[in-house]
Amino acid sequence: MSVRTRTSTALAAGVLTALLVTGCGQGDDPSGATPSTAATSAASPSAATTAPASAASPTPSASTPAVDREIIVTIAKRRVDPPTGRITVDKGKLVRITVTSDVSDELHVHGYDLGARLPAGTPGSVEFRADKTGLFEVETHETELVLFQLVVR
Repeated sequence: MSVRTRTSTALAAGVLTALLVTGCGQGDDPSGATPSTAATSAASPSAATTAPASAASPTPSASTPAVDREIIVTIAKRRVDPPTGRITVDKGKLVRITVTSDVSDELHVHGYDLGARLPAGTPGSVEFRADKTGLFEVETHETELVLFQLVVR
């Protein structure tokens, strides 16, 4: 590969990265802090619930750390279940958000700048430490549905 080709490829990658980082800027936390953990796409139960992890999730394995709060959302025919509302989490807790949609989409957590692909019918998840206080929208990008507002105190 020539130097010119490598330079063009590096420039294109940089532009793409900048677009991904700045995308969906409405309502994001202006601090621009990076997430404490990376998004995952591990499958979880698809029943709609917002129970503590001990009541709603299977026994954690070595590859799946125990979470303090698991939030499970299902989208069918543009209807969000459980219905859109606010979910409060204590600062410092490990949170897992799992969404199953009947159409392909992308999950996005504002302020934490986390996202996950949502292939139709397949759960997608993000897992993170709730280390920033405030009110954060959790939405889908392509169908533009607000799933819930996460309140971290």
